Amino acid sequence: MARTSRRKFLQQTGIGVAGVATLKLNTLAAAPGRQAAPIPPHQELEVFGVHAYPTEHSVAAGETLSLHVSSTVPYELAICRLGSKVDDPQGDEVLHRFPRAQAEHHAIHPGSYVQVEKGLPRALKAVTFECWVRPWRVTAYAGLVTQYDYKNACGAGLFLMPGGALSFYLGDGKEYHQSCAHQSGKDVVKAGQWYHVVAAWDGGTKTLSINGKPAGSWPFAEAVQPGSAPLRLASYGEHGAADKFLDGDLAMCAVYERALTAAEVKERFEQRGLRAAKGADVLACWNFAEEKGERVADVSRHGRHGRIINHATWMIGGPSFDANVPRFGQYEPPADASRGHGLRFASDDLYDCRWPVRHQFRVPPQAKPGIYVARFTYDYEGKPREYDVTFIVRKPKGRKKAPILMVCAANTWRAYSGTQFAIAPPGLKHVWGTRGLKNAPNNPPAFNLYSVHAAGQGTYQVGLRMPWPAASPYVLYGGATDYSHLMRADRFAHAWLEQAGYEFDVISDVDLHRDPKILQGYRTFIINGHNEYWSLEMFGGLEDYLKRGGNVIVLSGNTLFWRVSFNDDCTVMECRKVDAPGMQVPAARRGEAWHSGDGLRGGMMRECGWPGWKLIGLDSLGWNNQSKADNFGPWIAEEVDHFLFHMPEETGLKRGDRFGEAPGGKMPMANGHEFDVRPSTLAKLQEQPDPEGAHVPPDPAGILRLANGIIPWAKGGAPFDYYFRPIKPKIDQGGEMIFWVRPEGGKVFNAGTIGAGWALFADPRWQTLLRNVLAHFGVKPPIVRA
Repeated sequence: MARTSRRKFLQQTGIGVAGVATLKLNTLAAAPGRQAAPIPPHQELEVFGVHAYPTEHSVAAGETLSLHVSSTVPYELAICRLGSKVDDPQGDEVLHRFPRAQAEHHAIHPGSYVQVEKGLPRALKAVTFECWVRPWRVTAYAGLVTQYDYKNACGAGLFLMPGGALSFYLGDGKEYHQSCAHQSGKDVVKAGQWYHVVAAWDGGTKTLSINGKPAGSWPFAEAVQPGSAPLRLASYGEHGAADKFLDGDLAMCAVYERALTAAEVKERFEQRGLRAAKGADVLACWNFAEEKGERVADVSRHGRHGRIINHATWMIGGPSFDANVPRFGQYEPPADASRGHGLRFASDDLYDCRWPVRHQFRVPPQAKPGIYVARFTYDYEGKPREYDVTFIVRKPKGRKKAPILMVCAANTWRAYSGTQFAIAPPGLKHVWGTRGLKNAPNNPPAFNLYSVHAAGQGTYQVGLRMPWPAASPYVLYGGATDYSHLMRADRFAHAWLEQAGYEFDVISDVDLHRDPKILQGYRTFIINGHNEYWSLEMFGGLEDYLKRGGNVIVLSGNTLFWRVSFNDDCTVMECRKVDAPGMQVPAARRGEAWHSGDGLRGGMMRECGWPGWKLIGLDSLGWNNQSKADNFGPWIAEEVDHFLFHMPEETGLKRGDRFGEAPGGKMPMANGHEFDVRPSTLAKLQEQPDPEGAHVPPDPAGILRLANGIIPWAKGGAPFDYYFRPIKPKIDQGGEMIFWVRPEGGKVFNAGTIGAGWALFADPRWQTLLRNVLAHFGVKPPIVRA
């Protein structure tokens, strides 16, 4: 399929069929397992209980699992392959038990900033600090441009103070002196607005200017020594460690070896951060033009280049940028001369705990592919706890492939993994909401792709070298219904296939991202659980597999919905969610939806040019109330003359029969939480005209609806049209079950709902239908021995 132009795609609403035939697939991603570089001294934050994460959440049989652990209590640890009984830990296979381990605590170091190794000259006779800043909060101390370490290396710098004041300090690089600090009035800086801030000293007078106008002036004729503290942006030090991190955005920061005049300050303000500081007296200028990576270049001649600590966030634009770009119009960041460059910082930025490896385990070379856990058991506050660290074992290269390959929705598990340092509650099953559990003492970072940073910055990225307790085997999403949508949702289909005797291999979606050709050679590829977050590399791998005649079974809902990308070593996942519920990019700042890694638009796959329906026939309708059993429903059989209902086994289903539910219409039921339908169904349910410049695409040719899902909308839920505007369906429309022989190649059976795997244990007729699909896709029925 030829890729359409960006202009044509946007004219067609972001749903144009921009294929990935020309995508450069990421087959040469950085090798897994590389350790993060150490960071400079950084303020510590304690975490309590037991927390852990693997270096890589997918390892091949024969490779070594490395576990990073912090514990404040002793624990016991076992490596287990999860068994075929979903909620019975006693059925898990224990591969190894470690000796009892004593407590070994490691802190975390949240907060992003820029560290500049080359400091300012030893003595200054005049100086100017300049920056553009947009604070997200003005209630805490924060450094802007500083070479300052309280309390014994207080050199010079520009600071944001509680109450929206600015402070300008010039000292001797030694102990703090109150007489060296001068502060503006309060409320001169407010959250959410850009300000041009200049602090200048000509050897006799200190001045502060905001947006080109004077904000304070003080006589000052002391000797100034910047001292030994590191030069930092968005932070200053305390007691030898980086601290007091800015919650805000910085743009066009500069330091001059003279005082700018009032006319020059006004001129710099009027340039709106679009022109770098120039001249022999510029000691450093950071214009943040990189838009990716951890290096911040000094564009002056002095080479004061910086390193970003804890990642920060690129691609947000600068003070001249009108981020309210059109949803369906044409917009390309490189062509926007007014966009400028900014870098967003957060005091809770954390993407890699950087804990040392405490335990290692070589997975046996013949280990069976599947979902495994490192199971920690311990007592905390007088109660027994279990803490499972999930990882995936995949088949090593060179070993014969099984007929089936299943992908685990690890991207989704990660996206929902908020409150990563919450204390594990007692008991087995826990309801883990979108924003996680109650946060742990000390209020450690808790953001995920559904909850903002502590100061309100939207979450645009999450780290993979972090604990992810939401991915444990027993996490629920609807307590009253026993429903799950994360790892436990994946488990049901795995357990059913295993009990039925099918052989299958398992990968994570990061494995597919790293090697899009990994699907080749499998008779059937199963997309399972809640497989919501897809990279373009994953999309390209699936498209290529189908074009080569591959067979795909989708036992998922809300599938291929949000676009993600990864940094070079796949340790940080980026997702710029906009224009749909759960969005972290406000519609008024849609211009921030472009990813830093590849420079392409983020958001819904169907609005980025890679719609899920293009490959699997269906796209998202919305969700129901997953905690209410009466808001779930079955499928209703329709095309019962189709061979899949009869060959090689008879399902016994007749037109109008309910299936995919427990006897008597009880739970589990297949249609629940989130589900997908054809574009034509979304068009029929639409209640408002298409937005200007947009249209709902027609269904791809050849799709046959085998059954229709039921969701009783009168009982609750949130349905949406193709543009994710709320609707009120007059019919109980749930997920659609389809069979599709694709004109471009390949076949697709899509069950259209997250609960498809869950319902397998409830209805033998649904089991028979899936066995027929597998048989048609070349997977022979297992041999049943008496």
